[in-house]
Amino acid sequence: MKRSWLLACLLCASAAAQVKYEDIIKSPGEDWLTYAGSYSGWRYSPLEEITAENVGSLASKWVYRVPNSRKLQTSPLVYQGVMYVTDANSVYALDGAAGRLIWQYVDTRVEEQSNNRGAAILGNRVYITTSDNYLTALDRRTGALLFSKNFADVAKNTKSTAAPFVAGDKVIVGSSGGDSGMRGFIAGLSAETGEEIWKTYTVPEKDGDPGSETWGRMLGWGGGAAWLSGTFDPELNLLYWTTGNPWPDFNPDTRPGDNLYTCSLVALDLDTGEMRWHFQFTPHDTHDWDAQSWPVLVDIDWRGSKSKVVLHANRNGFFYMLDRVTGEFLRATQLIDNVTWSSGIDDSGRPVLIDDKDPTTEGNWVCPSVKGATNWMGQTYNPGTGLLYVITLEQCGLYSKSLQVPVPMKNFPGGGATEKGGQVIVRALDPKTGKRVWEYPMTGVGLMWSGLVSTSGGVVFAGDDDGSFIALDARTGKHLWHFSLGEQLNASPIVYEAGDKQYVAIASSTAIFSFGLFEPMKPVPLPKITIQE
Repeated sequence: MKRSWLLACLLCASAAAQVKYEDIIKSPGEDWLTYAGSYSGWRYSPLEEITAENVGSLASKWVYRVPNSRKLQTSPLVYQGVMYVTDANSVYALDGAAGRLIWQYVDTRVEEQSNNRGAAILGNRVYITTSDNYLTALDRRTGALLFSKNFADVAKNTKSTAAPFVAGDKVIVGSSGGDSGMRGFIAGLSAETGEEIWKTYTVPEKDGDPGSETWGRMLGWGGGAAWLSGTFDPELNLLYWTTGNPWPDFNPDTRPGDNLYTCSLVALDLDTGEMRWHFQFTPHDTHDWDAQSWPVLVDIDWRGSKSKVVLHANRNGFFYMLDRVTGEFLRATQLIDNVTWSSGIDDSGRPVLIDDKDPTTEGNWVCPSVKGATNWMGQTYNPGTGLLYVITLEQCGLYSKSLQVPVPMKNFPGGGATEKGGQVIVRALDPKTGKRVWEYPMTGVGLMWSGLVSTSGGVVFAGDDDGSFIALDARTGKHLWHFSLGEQLNASPIVYEAGDKQYVAIASSTAIFSFGLFEPMKPVPLPKITIQE
């Protein structure tokens, strides 16, 4: 841990202040306190300084090069002007107005350098998970280590990449590694000590467990990793978490049945981890279309009454709406143009399958590709426009299966998948109808993984497929502004305030860039010079 004492005054000024659970419920505002900004997963900021009319005047305010970074996926947190950025097994506290380093923490104990998508914050603590499954708590003011508690066995091919999620007095963590033969889970840990309070597995372990009848030989090792953070309804006390694909990914011969609870959205009681309901988007998935895309919580008018719903744009090519109280399927519409594995979703929410679309030993072309119609990139819901904005990908892929016998924990997905070409498109969807309102096609070759954020000023910010940060009109999709960052983008932007100024920040592959409105320098009067003869 390294600290700049000159900048520590930023933290000292707010030393008495602490991030309360109630603060997170109310966020975002000037602060950005969760990965998605709010418990509902909107990635929306009510700040009004930057608008569709003046966004063309955005200028780069600062850049911080994260040491030894190669592919940043972090979505920073901001509290009282201090930004917290993560990379693999590390945290950096920055001055949000100037980008200067305040302190840094690097866990040199960990050899593996997995992706890391962010931190959580509560009280005077910042939380991260390490690649080898430790929940680490740091003092947000100094970066001092408070505790580091193991919650899963890395020897069983379980890793951690998601941003931890704070709700109440708990830190919620998930598991990654589902393509290698493991047993996925979601766990609630004590925010005070890191001790496990509950753990809910996403696949059954043995015969007789709920869902065990939907498996075969892969019972207990079927994947279902939970490698993306979730959302939360404080009124219902329910967490909404998506689960990963079944294993082996591309050869389903050893796992007949629906393979519960993979490729699903599960609603968990915050206090106990009890699964209140589940909805499976892709039963018996054979294309690695896990459900790791954001569950967005909104209240809308549905069939004549105000309804609590959860929106989900899925990798399988469809856009779903569910009742978030009961999990009842309400509606699904097609998210992308080219879907060849299913002709639609029936009234119960199950896909209507098209024959002969599973992977073969020779290879089988299917749309969407293994990247999915969308993926883990952040979505944004703007209450001002009433629209949900989603990164989508029009791309097909060649899926093949291997006849090799799968062995748990051996990093073997049972085949493979490749893709060709592709078009990334930002689409604005009307949740009330599921229909598209506008779309913005991006140039590039379909490699981008950047997400979105929107503001009350009528702007949607995104990273594009050419490595630029862009601003779009939230109502029309019109391009308003762009700035080239010079490298691929794999993270989602945030909006925050520092020193009474509004900023928009995003991580490129190696750095954090922050932008604000251009302010012309005031002319400095020149001193009078008297020349004596």
